[in-house]
Amino acid sequence: MSRLAPNQNDVLSRLQNETGVEWATSAGYVSYEAAVAVMEARAAAIRESAESELVWLLEHPPLYTAGTGANPQDLRSPDRFPVYKTSRGGQYTYHGPGQRVAYIMLDLDRRGRDIRAFVYGLEQWIIETLAEFSIKGERRDGRVGVWVDRTQPGGPVREDKIAAIGVRIRRWVSFHGIALNVEPDLTHFTGITPCGIDEPGLGVTSLVDLGIPAGLTDADAALRIAFEKVFSPTIDVAPPE
Repeated sequence: MSRLAPNQNDVLSRLQNETGVEWATSAGYVSYEAAVAVMEARAAAIRESAESELVWLLEHPPLYTAGTGANPQDLRSPDRFPVYKTSRGGQYTYHGPGQRVAYIMLDLDRRGRDIRAFVYGLEQWIIETLAEFSIKGERRDGRVGVWVDRTQPGGPVREDKIAAIGVRIRRWVSFHGIALNVEPDLTHFTGITPCGIDEPGLGVTSLVDLGIPAGLTDADAALRIAFEKVFSPTIDVAPPE
């Protein structure tokens, strides 16, 4: 969807707003049910101008989520971790320790009312974040998320997904968001067909798998720098309860 955008600078300019976005980071694991309840309430409050926009960084315990387009056959190990049906777009996704989830609640009514531009901006946010670690993240037609080309000269194509995107827009307010693989257990992804993609040469990777000795704190700093480039200034706040 975002690949239809004609000009990167024009697309990104629609998303920018000088109003500071609240930025919160939760310590420890946050249950999926609790996170969804917070997002639902916050999105509704943003629409009524009762709350500010928010980016919420957190870590979930191991779990799988099924987006609105999930194919039941893509759940390979249904008893491995809890499985949650979710209102975000997309298919099956894994969340767990070592993965930084960023839930992004923005008022798109003030940011151009352009869903293509918004998804493009989320991709750019991840790409700019990876650039902080000297990693080239790339978009791929027909494949949601951000990818790293690991093809060796003369070898077969190998491309690994390092970040997933899944969002919901309600009354022009976004919720859900992105998931960046920092140092998760990559074997946990084998219980699903991630995002329905099961083709030779395509896999999943992380910063640590790519040889970057990064933790969540390092990723958080890079995410914040990149978010401010693409979207808005940020303001520290306490995490939701």
